[in-house]
Amino acid sequence: MSRTLFSAVAALAFGLGIANAHAAGDAAEGKKSFAKCHACHQLVEGKNGVGPSLHGLFGRKAGTAPGYKYSSAMQSKGVTWDEATLRQYLTDPKGFVPGNKMAFPGIKKESELENLIAYLKDATK
Repeated sequence: MSRTLFSAVAALAFGLGIANAHAAGDAAEGKKSFAKCHACHQLVEGKNGVGPSLHGLFGRKAGTAPGYKYSSAMQSKGVTWDEATLRQYLTDPKGFVPGNKMAFPGIKKESELENLIAYLKDATK
């Protein structure tokens, strides 16, 4: 591989790495955004409030947190929570799951959404 081509490929890979690092969000900032969620959701396993506990959220099928009474819309959605499904849901909860009980209007700012998801990935383990 020529030196010029190698340099171009390396620069592209470095640039993509930076983009991916940014896409991961800032968990410390996401913790601040979680204040909007905390009134209804807890992070402690089995501790439901107005909303279900978010402990173990990633990889869990929607509508299945133990001990929480979900709407039939959420129970029948058939998705598993991951970054992509949370992004869709948290942007527009009523649009993603019409008929769900969550009254939250959604997060419209991309950076806030990225940060919140980064925080949830860590805090819900």
